[in-house]
Amino acid sequence: MTKFSVDLTNCDKEPIHIPGKIQSHGFLLAIAKNNLSITYISENTEDFLQEQAKNLLEKPLSIINKFIKQQDPEFNIEDLLKLGIIRKSFDAISPHPLEINGNPFYLIISSSSNDWILEFEPVTLQYDIQGSIGRSASTMLQGKSISALLSGAALEVKKLINYDRIMIYKFLDDGHGEVVAEEKEEGLEPFFGLHYPASDIPKQARELYKLNLTRLIADVNTSDSPIVTFKKDQPLDLTNGGLRAVSPIHIQYLKNMGVQSSFSISLISHGELWGLIACHNYSPKFIDYKAREGSKLIGQILSSALEYRQDEEDAEVIAKFKDAARLLTEHLSRDKYLVEALTTHKTSILDVTKASGVAIIFENGLKTLGNVPSDDQIWELTSWLKNSSDESIYYTHRLPEIHSPAKKYKSIASGILACTLNKELGEMIIWFKPEMIANVNWAGNPEKPATLAENGLLSLSPRKSFEIWSQVVNNTSEKWLAEEISSVLRIREVIITDINKKANEIRQLNEKLQAAYDELDTFSYTISHDLKTPLTSIKTYAELLLKNKSIDESARKMLDRILNGADKMNFLIKEILNLARVGRSDIVFETVEMEPLLKEISNEVWTAFKADNSELILGHLPNLKGDKTMITQLFTNLIGNAVKYSLMVEKPKIELSAYIDGGEIVYVIKDNGIGIDNRYYDRVFELFKRMDNVKDIEGTGVGLAIVKRIVEKHDGRVWFESKLNVGSTFYVAFKNR
Repeated sequence: MTKFSVDLTNCDKEPIHIPGKIQSHGFLLAIAKNNLSITYISENTEDFLQEQAKNLLEKPLSIINKFIKQQDPEFNIEDLLKLGIIRKSFDAISPHPLEINGNPFYLIISSSSNDWILEFEPVTLQYDIQGSIGRSASTMLQGKSISALLSGAALEVKKLINYDRIMIYKFLDDGHGEVVAEEKEEGLEPFFGLHYPASDIPKQARELYKLNLTRLIADVNTSDSPIVTFKKDQPLDLTNGGLRAVSPIHIQYLKNMGVQSSFSISLISHGELWGLIACHNYSPKFIDYKAREGSKLIGQILSSALEYRQDEEDAEVIAKFKDAARLLTEHLSRDKYLVEALTTHKTSILDVTKASGVAIIFENGLKTLGNVPSDDQIWELTSWLKNSSDESIYYTHRLPEIHSPAKKYKSIASGILACTLNKELGEMIIWFKPEMIANVNWAGNPEKPATLAENGLLSLSPRKSFEIWSQVVNNTSEKWLAEEISSVLRIREVIITDINKKANEIRQLNEKLQAAYDELDTFSYTISHDLKTPLTSIKTYAELLLKNKSIDESARKMLDRILNGADKMNFLIKEILNLARVGRSDIVFETVEMEPLLKEISNEVWTAFKADNSELILGHLPNLKGDKTMITQLFTNLIGNAVKYSLMVEKPKIELSAYIDGGEIVYVIKDNGIGIDNRYYDRVFELFKRMDNVKDIEGTGVGLAIVKRIVEKHDGRVWFESKLNVGSTFYVAFKNR
């Protein structure tokens, strides 16, 4: 037999939302939305109703009323459905108490594509769940740190459902999970700190965890109840169902662990699955619906607290980095030499990240701070970065795995974050993080092998061993935070602005400036030749027609409008041509009243793009000193872009405001549009350059190039912050003259 490797990646393809079965501790009916007839029913219904399940198919929902007892006899299940449909939610209805053969049950209603799903579960809860939840939440939130918060949550969930083991399981960047808090019965082996491979919880299961915030498996040893229907090849979608049967692979996984009952509570942060409260019991255990809902509430409270605490910590880091960038900006504005400004003060370029060392390669020189490789090693690394990356920002936390010479200095620089200042000259700044050797303890070997079945064929199955399997991780550093990358992008823009101001005489800018002027001349010639010539023809023919005495008054008015429009277009072309030569023109400074100007520009842009559904928010709009024509064009371009690239979102919103920062007035144009990938940061302001994600949107790639040249002509600054599918914020800083 040929040997080959097999893994469980096909677990990701298992259709776990349509298992065709339910767990047998309750029963299920599905009701057609169009006529309220029974379309699906679980076979075990007869165990509860003493009626053959197949006998109920295609019958009206009202037939169920004879099997159940309502607290209000005049209020039947049809009334519940109608009430939920009117409210567009069954949250306030579920669980609905009723009796079946003298036993208390809950009815839980949810929606499938073409059916209403009715699930019936026994009632077992005999204590004050609301009071218990209130006390649990209050106790849990006393934790001041995230670790204390997690430990408190694990303890409170254990008190509530009394499972043998409660773990809080956090998903890490690569998808695998780690147990970050645990409460357990004495005598059980601790799982705290163990890691579990990403394949333990397949992709589609994670998506369901985001939709269903709790998941109960009452007894892994019971047989599931099939769902019967008269519909051929149309399985019932149980995405929103609580009784949904469990994947056989997962059942075997739990059995291999010795677990007979499990319960999970999803933890959601910023709309994504942060982790799970994973609960294991070593004997069968059913959890009443209200106890599950109480546990879900604890999970939601914990999710909000985690999000808040994490945002607090992130905000502290961001504030620290921004303070460092602000101080460095002040140093650059005062000091004559760039490298001295970045390295000789108390706050240095090292402080814009959490790195342990930094190297500045500038004007054929090398300056370092902190713990860094040797000069020769840095020069070699610089050459490699110049030749291997076209991006303005490059970062990795496993440099020795990517660049083999780095293995010689991995203890100092297993992680690097590099920003390019000038690719042609190989000028850049590189931050370094040291190697962080770690022992990762896995709950068994993370590789899931195939097993040999009795029929001699290889089959996929969960691993059977969960003994600690230790793995040494080396050649890696602490990962770079998103806040560190953003911080480097901010300071890079400040440095490049300073370079452009101070060093253009001694650098290779003459050729670049000449190329830029050539581009502008081409641009000017294109507009002059392709637009002015047909405009002249339009105007000439209109004037000739006006001389025709047979034309009536209505036609004359239309021709007058054509002439006026041609004159306006001609004027606009002249203005654009003047703007294209902005680098060679003198600025006529005057006080520009910004509030009426921006309102006028906004009205024109809204009309041009038919953006009636876009929301405009105007903040403080102080006056500027500058060339009014150029400033008008600048804000027309920025506001136009904000509207154009936000039109495809459901509720476009554009915000215009300004603030005074030291000697600058900084205008902010913010949108919630498609955003810009930071890999293209350098290209945003280049002439005729457009991003890949806007190729289907009309544009020329000229607007932002014009904006940058106008800003530079005013001795100002322009930069942006953006995130894909979230939006962009452009900042334009003018001197407060």
